[in-house]
Amino acid sequence: MNEILKENLKKEIEYVLPGDIEKRSFEIIEEELGEKINSFTEAEKPVVKRIIHTTADFEYADLLDIENDAINSGMEALKSGCKIYCDTNMIVNGLSRGILEKFSVKAYSLVSDEETIKEAKERGFTRSIVGMEKALKDKDTKIFLIGNAPTAVYTLLEDMKENMPKLIVGVPVGFVGASESKEELSKYDVPYIRIRGRKGGSTVAVSILHGILYQMYQREGM
Repeated sequence: MNEILKENLKKEIEYVLPGDIEKRSFEIIEEELGEKINSFTEAEKPVVKRIIHTTADFEYADLLDIENDAINSGMEALKSGCKIYCDTNMIVNGLSRGILEKFSVKAYSLVSDEETIKEAKERGFTRSIVGMEKALKDKDTKIFLIGNAPTAVYTLLEDMKENMPKLIVGVPVGFVGASESKEELSKYDVPYIRIRGRKGGSTVAVSILHGILYQMYQREGM
């Protein structure tokens, strides 16, 4: 690396205090989004910025769909102290436990439970399908975060009539069924946030919920 460039980079990092790095990152994101940031509502802006902050990928601003008053619906559910079902343990572990606890919200996954594993083997189904079926039987589970399994999206859409979600975050990543499952999601009159196409993943699901949670946290003055 050019020595002048290295020195300039060193100075830039030195002048940003550790506590200000995230703040500066969000400023850079908004600057680089330019006028595009104004296509999002005030409640949507924290969501798209957190996705880009997590991925360093500005294409997400073009792939993000927030439909049927999804953010307000999600906030209402969180304020009520609902449960959040996640299709991976990575999502559960990535969510801010401290902030969830302040709203009396619990996030959980069933894909690694012994009962789920046993039933999936007996029925010849994936653990994602069986885990989602079990979660839908819990009336307190009102938010669903799907970052990995397209089958979890399909199962949710097929079986959700008895337990209508307040928010679906449908962002499964991959080449087989991911894009199609998110396209199917758009056919339902339910509050949802999705990433069109192949992109997404557990970290994106976490960033979307954090985009909602942190603005609630700030509004409540917690």
